Amino acid sequence: METTTTDAAPGRAPIIIGAMFRAVGAYPSGWRYPGAHHDPHQDAEVIRATALEAEAAGLDYIFFGDWLATGPDLEFRDPYLAARIEPLSAVGFLAGVTSRIGLIATVNATYSDAYTLARISASVDRLSGGRLGLNIVTGAEPRAAANHGRDAHWGNDHRYDSAEELIDALRLLWDSWGDGALVADQESGVYLDPTKLHPAGFQGTHHPVAGPLNVLRPVQGHVPLVHAGTSARSRRLVHTRADLALLGLTNLTDAAAETDAVRREAAAQGRDPHEVKIITPVLPILGGTLEEAWAIHDFLVSLVPVSPGPHDGREGFPGTRSLAVLEGLIGFPLAAFDLDAEVSPEDAGAFSRGGHRLLQLVEQRSGRVPGTHRPVRWRDLLVNHLVPYNVVVGTPALVADYLQSWHEAGGVDGFNILTPYLGDQFERFTRGVIPELQARGLFRRSYSGATLRSHLGLTVPENVHEQKREQPAAVANPISAGTPV
Repeated sequence: METTTTDAAPGRAPIIIGAMFRAVGAYPSGWRYPGAHHDPHQDAEVIRATALEAEAAGLDYIFFGDWLATGPDLEFRDPYLAARIEPLSAVGFLAGVTSRIGLIATVNATYSDAYTLARISASVDRLSGGRLGLNIVTGAEPRAAANHGRDAHWGNDHRYDSAEELIDALRLLWDSWGDGALVADQESGVYLDPTKLHPAGFQGTHHPVAGPLNVLRPVQGHVPLVHAGTSARSRRLVHTRADLALLGLTNLTDAAAETDAVRREAAAQGRDPHEVKIITPVLPILGGTLEEAWAIHDFLVSLVPVSPGPHDGREGFPGTRSLAVLEGLIGFPLAAFDLDAEVSPEDAGAFSRGGHRLLQLVEQRSGRVPGTHRPVRWRDLLVNHLVPYNVVVGTPALVADYLQSWHEAGGVDGFNILTPYLGDQFERFTRGVIPELQARGLFRRSYSGATLRSHLGLTVPENVHEQKREQPAAVANPISAGTPV
């Protein structure tokens, strides 16, 4: 069983840190920032350079999300989704470019074939030396159905029935080759031990598969699985099957309660709660000084297209990006206001409770307060409402403070780092924040293991088929053992 040692502070688990790759930036206007990567024609080189930079900093993994459709609306809503490299292709490319960093690819269970995905993932895991991870999603994009020859996108329960089956089928297929199944004895001429080559025999509704798989067992045994738990049904998948739980957490109080709940539910399923690592996204905007970081943030805000009226007129422009929507959020009439006009203290005092929360968010991100030398503009309120991530603006030391406080008080194991734009912002994180965390004993100074499981502090699971041989009686919790439900 693989183990890991680190040089983090004694008695303190090191922070898990991964880079969530978005080629044209995670901030809606990031691609417009001077010097930012903005042209997907150069994505291959940018993927390579980003992965090598992340690996040089010792990050645990680079993470590739996905979206199975495109359209003009994505230009405004999420430009990074409009044109992108397919995730399994990206990690396959990086398997030969990098040597230590984990490689996590997103796959949509609704449109995946179990045998094909097991074959590709086991192959990439072996070719990368055990560095692959899979982020399992079910998707909510209605256009994806037509792109896959279907009349409609499945409902939530249907999608999660399929996702749970897919995972169970994958694990049975990954375990096709037991220890000693491949003999390859040249002298005796025996190549296989057929008693150790296991069929999957999975009789599912969505992913029935015979097996065995024609690829050796992954280096990691089972490729680590990631899932973002939002709905009650998706949380069930996290509790029963995920190795990394990707949770969108907004404040420390809720974070501590939610991470504790995930671990309790995992334990109730018969799992070791420490084998479920909890990760949350963070978007840092970094400057050499706080004022420089604020200036970068302000410029990004100014580049986000918003409209003073209910419609912008451009195809696909979201109706959420108008002062009319802001009016409903803050409970204050806005018909007479210009987007770049200042919010007076008197007007701010008349805001609803939701408006005051939005004012606090703007102050936290930009230091802007009505009636001060850094006043709040109506644009600041609208754009900050539109950016849903945990945005942290400041110096490397201030961002390190934030990550440390969440790791220690919020109960999270680590962070998916979103970069507002690729270029100097990512390097400011890898060359500024990471050394700061290392100096505090919160992040290792070098890789101590060779696989993604070792980076994450996860053990290698036993072969499901051989576990059943050793334990003929039914296990207490078949899900936690990886057997079909």
